[in-house]
Amino acid sequence: MTSQATSRTAKAAAAERREQAVRAAVEQGLAGPDVPIVALLDTTGIRAGAAALQAAFAAVTDAPVLHAFAVKACPLVPVLRLLLAEGLGAEVASPGELALARAAGIRPAATVLDSPAKTPAELREALALGIAVNADNPQELARLDALICPQGLEGQGGTPIAPSTSPLGIRVNPQLGAGSIDALSTATATSKFGVALLDEGARDWVVRAYAERPWLTRLHTHSGSQGVALSLMARGVRAVYELAEEINAAVGRQQVDTIDIGGGLPVNFGSDEETPTYDAYARLLKEEVPGLFDGRYGLVTEFGRSLLAKHGLVLARVEYAKSSGGRPIAVTHAGVQIAARTVYAPASWPLRIEAYDAKGRPKRGPTVAQDIAGPACFAGDLLAENRPLPLLDQGDYTGVLDTGAYYFAHHYSYNSLARPGIYGFTATADGVEFATVRSPQSLADLVEEAGGAHADALL
Repeated sequence: MTSQATSRTAKAAAAERREQAVRAAVEQGLAGPDVPIVALLDTTGIRAGAAALQAAFAAVTDAPVLHAFAVKACPLVPVLRLLLAEGLGAEVASPGELALARAAGIRPAATVLDSPAKTPAELREALALGIAVNADNPQELARLDALICPQGLEGQGGTPIAPSTSPLGIRVNPQLGAGSIDALSTATATSKFGVALLDEGARDWVVRAYAERPWLTRLHTHSGSQGVALSLMARGVRAVYELAEEINAAVGRQQVDTIDIGGGLPVNFGSDEETPTYDAYARLLKEEVPGLFDGRYGLVTEFGRSLLAKHGLVLARVEYAKSSGGRPIAVTHAGVQIAARTVYAPASWPLRIEAYDAKGRPKRGPTVAQDIAGPACFAGDLLAENRPLPLLDQGDYTGVLDTGAYYFAHHYSYNSLARPGIYGFTATADGVEFATVRSPQSLADLVEEAGGAHADALL
């Protein structure tokens, strides 16, 4: 079977699993009049994505590769546990994300700490645990100096403390330019991330920093994200590889032994097709940066959105079907609270919507241009505007597709709307099994979160 045929088969299978899960969610009462919104995760699809990532890089290098899932993309302990079972680690960017990774059982050796604002306490914890750290800037590197060599750098007469097992490196910004979404472009001239390599004196400072610190053995960059072309991402990887070669030549040995190439593979939000693929990206890197794969360098990746987005669905009940100015409007329970990016920047973050009837079956019939509105009290709370769909009626459901990453796990508390329950599903010929990933937020929990225990604090 050709790769194109395999892709079509996988796409059809994913769509079939989704239809099974929606119907089963309604039949089993996970969704209904009293539970008007629920989030679903396709565990089969997640497993397949993790396998595809690992196979893609195994095909281009024999060197060790740590695939560290970017926890920010889906900060849910059961998801991290599932990815751990599939051979992945974790990339964390806060104490909270580190706590989630540890709760999932991810080993420190398979964890990478990246953040532009690490506190001294965070650095101490990472060094104590043996977690890899990528220093974002010279001031952060100075903090590491103080923790590792309190008497000064080795080359200047200082004696390092008992060595931490943490692999340490510096994050650099190759300053290549932006993709189609400025807010997510991390390699612009003025990006807040990393050491800006093209700024005057910056490259020389980085080389000197490694020469003075034999314990710096990694180099990190992250040039991609949604809206960034693979060619631009590959240029960023080539830039960090060339810098690693320059550092190793300057110190006369293979000091930089691991390159963290970040993640950022964009996601197709227009269809069920999963493009671009990890395989295409790995082959492009092999062509553009062959020296990276000759066995001298270990690799770290930090993919997030591309591993989860296509395998998530938010199912929301149509509470009312109305019209205004001649345009039909389906008022649903999925809006800005689960899709803030789409509501506030619809051109950059469009989402696909599927129509289902009251029994969770795909809705058929002629399409009618209509608005899909959320429950929040402002006019712009729309997930889709003038979208052609079979006409939605009261009691039907909308399926908001491709929401497995950065959507239902990043709730926005507009109107104090409670967080929906999240369930993983496995769909087979024998039926659909659901597992609770996160229970729905109760109103009591919501009140507590809003300071209910301190009601008299301001009197």
